[in-house]
Amino acid sequence: RYVEETSGKSYKILLTPRGTTFNQKKAEMLAKRDNLTFICGRYEGVDERVVNFIDEEISIGDYVLMGGESAVLVVLEAIIRLIPSVVGKSESVEQETFVTGLLEYPQYTRPEDFMGYKVPSVLLSGNHKEINKWRLYQSLLKTYKNRPDLLEKVELSEEMKKFLEEIKEKYAQ
Repeated sequence: RYVEETSGKSYKILLTPRGTTFNQKKAEMLAKRDNLTFICGRYEGVDERVVNFIDEEISIGDYVLMGGESAVLVVLEAIIRLIPSVVGKSESVEQETFVTGLLEYPQYTRPEDFMGYKVPSVLLSGNHKEINKWRLYQSLLKTYKNRPDLLEKVELSEEMKKFLEEIKEKYAQ
């Protein structure tokens, strides 16, 4: 009651292992809400009667923490970065893993050669069409190797299908 008396009506979220799993879609939904209140327990959780006053139970994964504070921070960071002007370039948010449905391609910085590990030449070429193809291929490769379950949810273009066939032929186990 105190929160609503002082801050107005809010959407109340209980962070708990028994909640629905938090993901990017949930972050996007929550980022559109005006007022959120997070409730988290410590060790054994919260009094069950609290559940009668919350709007949603959320879990950040299949593991147990000592308290919900860390879970709230994870959820907050995912939500806050979706608020316009929080992240400098909006394209950065739009191209992230789980927004596109694929894992993100490898990132490189300077120097071009670090202890014998070189930046792929295509990234230094200035040919943006080839760079984009490389990034798409690498995203598909990372997703295929690390999270193949994500590929089931992505609508593949013809180019993506072609790349994925190449990847499967090259990396099939």
